[in-house]
Amino acid sequence: MPPIQTGEESATVYNEAMIPGEIFKAYDIRGIYPAELNEDGAYRIAQAYAKFIAGQTVVLGRDVRLSGLALWAAAAKGLTDHGANVIDIGVVTTDMMYFAAATLECDGGIIVSASHNPAEYNGLKLVRRGAVPISGDTGIAEIKKLVQEGYAFRAPVGGQMREKNIRDAYLAKCLSFIDRKSLRSLRVVANGMFGPAVMNVQALELPLEIIPLNDQPDGSFPKGQPDPLQEKNRAETIELVQREKPDFGAAWDADADRFFLFDETGRFIPGYYLTAFLGEYFVKREPGAKVIYDPRLTWATIEKVSSAGGVPLANKAGHSFIKERMRREDAVFAGEMSGHYYFKDFFYADNGLIPFLLLCQIFSASPRKVSEVFDEYFAKYFISGEINFRLANQTIVQALFAELEEKYADAKIEKTDGLSFEYPDWRANIRASNTEPLLRLNVEARREDILVKKVAELSDLLRRI
Repeated sequence: MPPIQTGEESATVYNEAMIPGEIFKAYDIRGIYPAELNEDGAYRIAQAYAKFIAGQTVVLGRDVRLSGLALWAAAAKGLTDHGANVIDIGVVTTDMMYFAAATLECDGGIIVSASHNPAEYNGLKLVRRGAVPISGDTGIAEIKKLVQEGYAFRAPVGGQMREKNIRDAYLAKCLSFIDRKSLRSLRVVANGMFGPAVMNVQALELPLEIIPLNDQPDGSFPKGQPDPLQEKNRAETIELVQREKPDFGAAWDADADRFFLFDETGRFIPGYYLTAFLGEYFVKREPGAKVIYDPRLTWATIEKVSSAGGVPLANKAGHSFIKERMRREDAVFAGEMSGHYYFKDFFYADNGLIPFLLLCQIFSASPRKVSEVFDEYFAKYFISGEINFRLANQTIVQALFAELEEKYADAKIEKTDGLSFEYPDWRANIRASNTEPLLRLNVEARREDILVKKVAELSDLLRRI
């Protein structure tokens, strides 16, 4: 650790290998504990964050990961050594941290979390006052530079720490999105993936019969990576839904900022369809409202939102980019196929509990089953699911895109995020991952046979890399 100068800044030559630059991602900071991110790294990052936001008070929470407490304590010391006061909100979901950062008297917030990554990972997600995200374009690069320059500071008077239980206030905010009196007694399978999501649902005391699965927090994630978006991680939820025959099934990732829906047959409902469905719902309540969607899959959202009188707007994928655009447009809602759903009335932030509550209200009033509602989407919007291709070298991406543009020169070409090309009966999006050496392909079509043909065609092209 470089020497800390009391009451003044210090910058020393720093060995980057101690904190790999690769852990500073487009949306947050994330790496393997302790090889890539340890207590020393968390301390340094917290110091740089305090310098960057020039804040006096910071909300600090953590998810359930086993390394979370040690990294949380190191980050807390980094903040208080810098002179910042820390509000300890304990073990929380990521959207609870957003709520705290937006409603408490503070200058920003941090949650020690690696979201849905495997148990050996941990990280930090950073926001400013009001839960405004800090991304690679709006601060993470500067924080990385401070860390790698060896920035350190110890204030003459250290910051103070205090605890704050925010759960009741957070749950009340989420409940404000629905009329709880309108709920009927629904049976719901709820898979918390060993995070706190199911415990929060049960604390709401709603007229729901919750059939819990993996509901007790366990940061070792004994059944593997806590990510319901991975098809292999859905089997358990599907089996329980098919056995219990509830009204629907729900799942969350470990930090519970993403939500996933299963109909009463156990069929997984893609986040793309749910974005279109909820977008239409909000626009019907607020005619003329704007809805943000990511460009990986688009037709359902464009058509549903437009026909309801709303304004659909495409934006680069990623929570920080979506939130920035939502604020700029004053959009009422945004969704991504990854399971992130964003709400104007939740500080333009993503939340995993609100979509669950909205669906409980919608299906309490609906004579149709969940499967009947989404049959229309499956029959009209044929989608490939995300297909990943490993990149041997990131430098070939632009050359590959140029080749694809030439091959599909007669298509409508769009470059909001990666490369999209569109024809009347099919479209595709290819983008480089922000976090892994992968190209991600998504294809949608008006007919299933066209989808199969184009997925095979594009896959053959991309496998050549």
